[in-house]
Amino acid sequence: MDAKEKLIIYQTFPRIMTNDCDTPIPNGTLAQNGSGKLNDITPRLLKSLSDLGVNCIWLTGVIENATKTAFPGIPADNPNVVKGEAGSPYAIKDYYDVAPAIAVDIENRMAEFESTVKRIHDGGLKVIIDFVPNHTARVYHSDSAPAGIKDFGAGDDITKFFSPSNNYYYITNQQFAPSFGLVTEGSFPYLEFPAKATGNDCYSAFCGRNDWYETVKLNYGYDPGDRSCHFSPIPDTWLKMLHIMRFWASKGIDGFRCDMVFMVPQEFWHWAIPQVKNDYPELIFIGEIYDVNLYRTFLDYCGFDYLYDKVNLYDTLVGIERHNMSAAKLTECWQRIDGIGDSMLNFLENHDEVRFGSKEFASNPAKVLPFLVTGAMMSKGPFMIYYGQELGEMARDNEGFAGDNNRSTIFDYWSYSTLRRWWNHGKCNVLRLTAHERWLRGLYARVLRLCNEREAIRRGAFFDLMYVNLRNNRFNPHRQYAFIRYTDREALLIVVNFGEMAAQTDVIIPELAFDMAGLAEGKQSATDLVWGKKISWTTGRNDISSFEIGGYDAIIVPLKKIVSKT
Repeated sequence: MDAKEKLIIYQTFPRIMTNDCDTPIPNGTLAQNGSGKLNDITPRLLKSLSDLGVNCIWLTGVIENATKTAFPGIPADNPNVVKGEAGSPYAIKDYYDVAPAIAVDIENRMAEFESTVKRIHDGGLKVIIDFVPNHTARVYHSDSAPAGIKDFGAGDDITKFFSPSNNYYYITNQQFAPSFGLVTEGSFPYLEFPAKATGNDCYSAFCGRNDWYETVKLNYGYDPGDRSCHFSPIPDTWLKMLHIMRFWASKGIDGFRCDMVFMVPQEFWHWAIPQVKNDYPELIFIGEIYDVNLYRTFLDYCGFDYLYDKVNLYDTLVGIERHNMSAAKLTECWQRIDGIGDSMLNFLENHDEVRFGSKEFASNPAKVLPFLVTGAMMSKGPFMIYYGQELGEMARDNEGFAGDNNRSTIFDYWSYSTLRRWWNHGKCNVLRLTAHERWLRGLYARVLRLCNEREAIRRGAFFDLMYVNLRNNRFNPHRQYAFIRYTDREALLIVVNFGEMAAQTDVIIPELAFDMAGLAEGKQSATDLVWGKKISWTTGRNDISSFEIGGYDAIIVPLKKIVSKT
């Protein structure tokens, strides 16, 4: 892939994406509901994603996690501390192994993963996986670690709440005793003495259902008792995690999506990422983070390449749709991260958030265009979609553990009608999709492909037009947003309408934009890059350009550039 390409990431669960089971049962077992496999990620599937505009695939749930399912040679975990039948992909029980449910030949599951990485690269895409540094499953044991690598907790002094050499935190002299029973499932109760702190920093033996009770917090040398740091000598957890990152990097992956990076000391990232990149300089690190005030630190000091922009752009887009927030607030989003915007990963969906088309967000996947165009085209940074988003998946199922919560399950064996019909037993085509699903997938493809087909979006500068249009009586800043992306050779005017009704929208382009983008004045005619319709208008310095924009719609039109005389 061209290093200058804008990353378009497709997050998917192999366990669910290609599962053919058309009658899944809530809380169903692997035998009842089935599972997709890594081998299903075929050249045909990858070509379909590439045609969608995707150039990077995030395989979620690759590393072996705690599960209620037993496999040959791999016993099931105690069901009382496993969420769902399949278990959480973020409750890692062996950092050096592949989840057996997604393998055809379980004994050779790592070889299947390595072959999948090769197929993805042969298809012209990059591949990233999760790195989960903050917590493990409550019971961790690796049967695949290289010689000499000890399990997390194997040498811990369990008589101490904190020790710099321990991998976990211990609530000494106290058994794990959460607010729910540990004997309701299976033949044996779950016993843990002494109790360990849970993954969400609950330093108590008495956690509740809303805690991450299926995970235990890792100790990086930070003592939460007195808030002191013990980073010299290098803590054992640091060394273990560095080895794990190098192990997976050696498999040929292109990067890590790093889970909950702010719950791990910044000093660890500052120490570890440069060492990994010294051996694998092209490897990318994407950080899940929820504090704008920490963005610059995690980029400049910790060494991350990209960060989630959930609490900034994503939350603003949700606010525009759900909470009557004005579209003009989008200006504050880029101003808040001015200078680092191209390092932000934008999205409308992921496994933690509700589906765009769900009743908790837009209630209708067809409303997506202004949100999609804004999120994908405001910057040169990566944009991500979640598997099935392009088909309008609305998360209406009650899959099991999490119930009907407007999200797609990460805990259960499941399948979705939208994805099954696209997967079509490996054909990966639109023949079984509804007319609306085909239309929507085509819309996503047009927008996502434009991100790399047009250099102004792929690598161009950004000019926000809102400051000159706030007092424009024919422009509604509550529902409309306008900006320009440009390079020396190309300029695009992008206007979106978050309102339900079509609008006759007048856009003022200021003199500064003409000078910076090298725009020409006068009558113009161009084809809208979204819908392929011919549009005519007049452009002048501080003059008004008029456009008709439909409800929940957008236009992207090329602007004439001044022809250089040299």
